[in-house]
Amino acid sequence: MTGVQVEREGAVALVELRRPPHNFFDATLISELATAAEELDADPHCRAIVLAAEGRSFCAGADFSGQAPAAGSFASGGSGAGSVGAGSLYHEALRLFAIATPIVAAVHGPAIGGGLGLALVADFRITCPEARWSANFARLGFHPGFALTVTLPELVGGQHARRLFFTGARIDGREAAAIGLANECVDSVDAVRPRAVELATEIAGSAPLVVQAVKRTLAGDRIDRLRAATDHELAEQVRLLATDDAREGIAAYAERRPPQFQGR
Repeated sequence: MTGVQVEREGAVALVELRRPPHNFFDATLISELATAAEELDADPHCRAIVLAAEGRSFCAGADFSGQAPAAGSFASGGSGAGSVGAGSLYHEALRLFAIATPIVAAVHGPAIGGGLGLALVADFRITCPEARWSANFARLGFHPGFALTVTLPELVGGQHARRLFFTGARIDGREAAAIGLANECVDSVDAVRPRAVELATEIAGSAPLVVQAVKRTLAGDRIDRLRAATDHELAEQVRLLATDDAREGIAAYAERRPPQFQGR
């Protein structure tokens, strides 16, 4: 693996994204991350995982600094447009959602777009005032993905989710904690990872079979709902990425100017 590093300290594993400064993702990175998490999940000596990142951002999502992705690029390996198939970005994301070992995300910097979706894979999120959280899809001209249409309203409720989806607003760590997007906002960037490790260590002190069983019980049929959501999100992304508004939104992002959407 080139984009992910794993370190162990007792029963806690630190899994770190290493594509600084912004840790832009693609299917390869999420696949590496899922493989690392699955290996830890199969290790009885690992009782909690801390998901962290090197660089300025936690994860700034996909890299749209160039041009708009081709419609269907998120479905690489799928069986058709809008299908989450083996090798697709969202197929790899579903592998992460299936991890039984508790995950604590250390969100020290921006978690944007799909990077927000990655942060919401975790069971808990520790952040700081300097972090920025945004579901910026509507400002780019295409549909949210990474199962955010399920995970975001689960955490913050329908009204906050609509505001974040419809406006693409960037909120800081304090507001993220206030609306339930993060579990805790510590004082500084440097305190985020130590606090995440501390929480993971607390979890690791509990009976591991019970913790994993409770996580599965609470999840219920969630993985099926997440799969259905990613299928639908992907179909909408394929449709909307072919529009003039998507081309304008991503061009405006790359050129650092406000987008001028025409509704077509």
